[in-house]
Amino acid sequence: MKKRLLAALMAGAMALSMTACGSSSDGEETQSGGDGTATAGSYTVGIVQLQQHVALDAATQGFQDKLTELIEADGGSVEFDYDNASGDSANCTTIVNGFVSSGVDLIMANATAALQAAQSATADIPILGTSISDYGTALGVTDWTGTTGTNISGTTDLAPLDGQADMIQELFPDATNVGMLYCSAEPNSSYQINTIKPYLEEMGYTCTEYAFTDSNDVASVAQNAASNSDVIYIPTDNTAASCTEAIANVVIPAGVPVVAGEQGICSGCGVATLSIDYYELGEATAEMAYEILVNDADPGTMEIQSAPNFTKMYNAANAETLGVTIPDDYTAIE
Repeated sequence: MKKRLLAALMAGAMALSMTACGSSSDGEETQSGGDGTATAGSYTVGIVQLQQHVALDAATQGFQDKLTELIEADGGSVEFDYDNASGDSANCTTIVNGFVSSGVDLIMANATAALQAAQSATADIPILGTSISDYGTALGVTDWTGTTGTNISGTTDLAPLDGQADMIQELFPDATNVGMLYCSAEPNSSYQINTIKPYLEEMGYTCTEYAFTDSNDVASVAQNAASNSDVIYIPTDNTAASCTEAIANVVIPAGVPVVAGEQGICSGCGVATLSIDYYELGEATAEMAYEILVNDADPGTMEIQSAPNFTKMYNAANAETLGVTIPDDYTAIE
């Protein structure tokens, strides 16, 4: 009788010890804290970045730094498998298929083409996008509500487009023609153009679209835009961001100012922008990743998060060269 009682007590103790532990997807134990919250285990996160430029690089760095900080503070560890697609969407597909084959715990997709590749590659591994202008457009969702209902969530880099239109009016009230320079292969750019154009037209501007297909025709299309515009608007556009020198070599000699959708483009060829901090955007994405990895949050119910701050910024050198007077409430890009 005593032996049977002892065996029962030992079995009960083993059951309790097992329920006090969970398991991360790679087999490492995830311990439960004394207050019932989970503490971190060991994770592998795949990062696919469309191409290298200042904004996307900053978002990736902010993501890695913040997620490492959060996981390690909670007693765990995280390893990043990073790959850059060099601007080729086909490379994004190859990269994410590799992540799926290796069984990463989460995929972070930096830019729209990267997110679309991840969406096609897996419906099971959690995916977080960042540097995405519009998730409805990127994911092909017509009745967008703010959550995906799938394995996808993330952060958006879209600054208020009405605010960018106001900036053009504030800086160039006497302008007539606004050229809209963007890459037609990027749906995020088309979305921004289609959104900001009515605001500008309501203000009385004549807006003309100048779309390039890839980096090979950026200079020629920019030349056409500069020849027919008083001011040029460039949205948050990855191809434009990687070709700012080519654009600057056209618009600065032509004396045509550029208002850009983000800081990196403005630094290269613009005079002003209403921009976000992409490092902060990456940090916000990391906080979502922590909730998914450690606290088992469902990405399908997590609302897309916006950047925490928007700042009016200007390129002092270009503004001086083009004779553009910048109001006092703008911050100079360093």
